[in-house]
Amino acid sequence: MRLRVSAGLLLYRTRNGLEVFIAHPGGPLFPNKDDGHWTIPKGEAEPGEDLLATAIREFEEEVGFPVDRSSKFIPLGMIQQKGGKIVHAWAVEGDIDEAHPLRSNTFTMEWPPGSGTMCDFPEVDRAQFFPVAVAQLKLKPTQLPLLERLEQAIQNA
Repeated sequence: MRLRVSAGLLLYRTRNGLEVFIAHPGGPLFPNKDDGHWTIPKGEAEPGEDLLATAIREFEEEVGFPVDRSSKFIPLGMIQQKGGKIVHAWAVEGDIDEAHPLRSNTFTMEWPPGSGTMCDFPEVDRAQFFPVAVAQLKLKPTQLPLLERLEQAIQNA
């Protein structure tokens, strides 16, 4: 079995303190799940693919907003999620017009299970900036170290 490796971006801004842009998973399994289910926009890397390039591509595909490739990307290291997936992450400062509609790529799955009906669902159904204290409640627990590393990097800058 191939180790699953993903890469993602944690977009941040400072308005009324530090805020981070995180995403809620789309599909039929998550509409009523909130705290502890949000994630940084991320996606799987192909073998040998540059992980920062993967993170940028996946951010753009999952939320539909371009990333300024000339930005300073802060390496946040890696974490391992509950299911075993390894996630490499970078932080980048930026802003998004949240009034602009989210455009996410889609995935196909059988729904309802056992029905034989294949349905398309967005990978992300919503994404927004949250103050770090709120993001700590929203994010998957295994991704919380990424917030801590971002705060540390900003303090040390």
